[in-house]
Amino acid sequence: MSPFWRREEPLHERLAKEGGLVERAPRPSWDDLVGIHGVHRQREYDAVVAVEADAPGDEHDFVVLEEDALVGEELPDELLSAFDGALEPPYRVRAVRKADRTWALAAVAIRVERFEADGDVIDLAQREGERTLVVDGERAFGSVPALELLLGGEDVVVHAERLDGDLWEVRVAPL
Repeated sequence: MSPFWRREEPLHERLAKEGGLVERAPRPSWDDLVGIHGVHRQREYDAVVAVEADAPGDEHDFVVLEEDALVGEELPDELLSAFDGALEPPYRVRAVRKADRTWALAAVAIRVERFEADGDVIDLAQREGERTLVVDGERAFGSVPALELLLGGEDVVVHAERLDGDLWEVRVAPL
């Protein structure tokens, strides 16, 4: 019998194993590598590229609707066409200058709808059959029929931001 301070495994673990109460699962091979742990973050962008372009400023945000249509600033073609063939419009792009002529661009696909409504930001929520409409941060009465069609009778939130005129970027998220 060895002294208790030299025991290689605690008594309770040895007894649990002998009694069939603990099943040791094999560790994955990557578990021993440094820096791999936890749960990965959700992907924020659908595509990322780096391009060379002469453009003013250090950051730009714009929306590409069709091949030649965009909402935002006038920018060089190198930035506007960076995702041609990689991502189908419509998508929102974030461009950040990394060096003198080098830009990093990240794009995410968006949903675009056409409808008439007041305000620039609309949130329509439905929970257990009760609807709440908020326009530009203020509770509103009435309805936005185009957004109500997106509710689908489920508990969801529809968020819409005006892009230009009657063109809106719309997100639908379950509650």
